[in-house]
Amino acid sequence: MDLGQTRLGPSFRYDLRSPDMAKLDRFIVENPIRDWSVVTWKDVGRPFRVENYASGKRVWEEQNGDRMPIQTSWEMFNRSFHSWFVKDVPHEQRRMVGQFARAILGFRGAEIGSLLGDLQQIALWNTAHRLTDTIWDPRGKRALFRGLDVNRPRILFLGAAEGYEAMQLFAMYPGGEAVLVDYDAFCQTHRFGEFPEDYPFLGVNPKTGSPCAWYKGDMNLAYLVSDIRQLPFRHEFDIVISVGLLEHFPDEYKPECLEWHRKFLKPGGYAILTTPHHSWKTRLFYHIMGEAMNYTYRELMSVQQMGLYMYENGFNILRHGYIKTHNGVIARAR
Repeated sequence: MDLGQTRLGPSFRYDLRSPDMAKLDRFIVENPIRDWSVVTWKDVGRPFRVENYASGKRVWEEQNGDRMPIQTSWEMFNRSFHSWFVKDVPHEQRRMVGQFARAILGFRGAEIGSLLGDLQQIALWNTAHRLTDTIWDPRGKRALFRGLDVNRPRILFLGAAEGYEAMQLFAMYPGGEAVLVDYDAFCQTHRFGEFPEDYPFLGVNPKTGSPCAWYKGDMNLAYLVSDIRQLPFRHEFDIVISVGLLEHFPDEYKPECLEWHRKFLKPGGYAILTTPHHSWKTRLFYHIMGEAMNYTYRELMSVQQMGLYMYENGFNILRHGYIKTHNGVIARAR
């Protein structure tokens, strides 16, 4: 696939469009709050809590007579979420439509209701991930990540899952190292281990400065299965990134989550955080996909709310905005 092209695969979209970095403005909506010291929670409101938990979580808690441990909830979420990324979506849709038609012809009411819910989920996943590419969102992520003053950076990805964003950063700022960390070994063996080797990340050729495609196998990546609280690193990374991490912590634990980013940064390094952007689209997604997604505490927030959490916990906001379905903040520790 040549630069500037896109192609639709059975599970996801290959996308090498918009190689010109100067033309990425339309893929990000930036919010120019210039003085965060005057922003208050009364101004921005509080995040929306997603509380329609997956039945798997509810059943586990009923059977065990206790709240599901956080690590168990993440393990169940990772396995569920991964099962969607590896689906041959057109094949699954055809199979489900066939089952639905047979259920109608057989007057099987309970099966019809169940299959209708399954069809809603696969249709939404097809639109959100495969057709419109709102989860990986390569052009939006490149718009958010551009302009960093780094050379051959060391990158630390906290709660890395498949490591998508670290690979995108590596492609844009090549020659360094990315360390991916997750405490669920399944993320290393399956979510990262099975990430498609032929997926192209649009980045730069360090010898010529021209755009080029990078692939997972081209990159200097290390994957650690570890609790973030037990990492041996010091202030040694140029970039510390997390994606979809902060919103899983109630307010009393957010300072600890944000401290994990600060403690590993070099002086002048960049903390990059994203969270799902609060909108009717994301609320609909987490409602319909609740059985697949909602195993852990989760909030939907605005980029202003996200930025205020970071500012109050010792970060200066350099850039903030939202892309297709995610808020993004780039900051430095004060």
